[in-house]
This record gives sequence, C-alpha cells and structure tokens, in this order.
Amino acid sequence: MPVKKGGNSEQILVAQVVAGSRQAFSSLVEAHIARLIALATRMLGSSSSAQDVVQDSLASVWLTRHRLDASKPVGPYLTTIVLNRCRDRLRRRKVVGFFGFPSSDEVQAVADDTPDPENLAASREQLRLVEAEIGRLPIRLREALVLVSVEGRSQAEAAALLGTTEKAIETRIYRARNRLRERVKNFEGYS
Repeated sequence: MPVKKGGNSEQILVAQVVAGSRQAFSSLVEAHIARLIALATRMLGSSSSAQDVVQDSLASVWLTRHRLDASKPVGPYLTTIVLNRCRDRLRRRKVVGFFGFPSSDEVQAVADDTPDPENLAASREQLRLVEAEIGRLPIRLREALVLVSVEGRSQAEAAALLGTTEKAIETRIYRARNRLRERVKNFEGYS
C-alpha cells in the first residue's frame, strides 16, 4: 500500500499501528527505511552499524507505538529517533576509545566505477579521509552538515528536527565546512 506522506493514508496507517497492526507498521516505515539507513551511515560511518541503529530504532518505535500522533507526519519522528540512537552509539564509541578498547566500527570504502586503478585508489582515499574528518566533527556540527548538505534537507527542516533555530543550523554548517576544508586542504587532489 503506497503511503502519501502526511496524507490521509498515513493517518490511517498510524491509527492501525497504534492499534497493533504489524502489517500497517511495515507499510508505514517502508518508504523511510532507505533514507534512515543512509542518514545513520553518514552519521556513524559504518553501514552495518547504521543498519543496527535503524533496526533498533524501528523496534523502539513499535514498542512505543502509542506515542505516534496521526496528525503529524511520521518521517520527522523516525528521523529524530534514528538521530538519537546515532548519538547514543557515538557516545559509546567515545567511551570505548577513551579506555583504549578496539572499535568494531570501521569506515566503509565506497565502490567507484572508474577503471583506472590509480584514480580509484585516490578517490577511495579521498572519500575515506573526508568521511573520517566528518566523523571527527563535534556531533552538533556533524548532524547539521549531514542533514542539510548530504541529505538535502532545508535548514528549516534540520532546525525542526534538531530542536534549534535556522540561524544555529546555518552557523553549524558554516563551521563544519570550514573545519573540513582546513583539515583536508593538504590532501592532494582535494578542492
């Protein structure tokens, strides 16, 4: 069943989910899963961690389905839950790193269609460097950068999701981009 975001069919599905329909829950979240996994992957730098976070988030939403509000779109609610789970995961990583335990999360290389092995290696190294530097940004800067610059959300949407102002989002993105530019400017081929 296709779901019109914010439309009547989504409201009907939410009501069915609150009543306990697993099929309605599957239909409700189906349109959001790919976007949520992409968001979590960008926040955590690991596809497997992202899938775990999204799965945990959706399980949490199911268990607390009575909190769903049929008058509000589900997308922002799911995004907030996933972002909170990512924050929790990142805090745990920080604690693990502080105590010197090895981390199971690694930055994943992205395949490139370039046939030239030198260009392929340089592109992967550049991507790895940028992903690693995004991962080193303070969480508030990273969230704003990922939501607006990577996911393509408006600053108003990001502000609503993060519970802040558009001006704060604008400032965070500016600071994040400047930090990234400064950190990777010495990498050959970066522009």
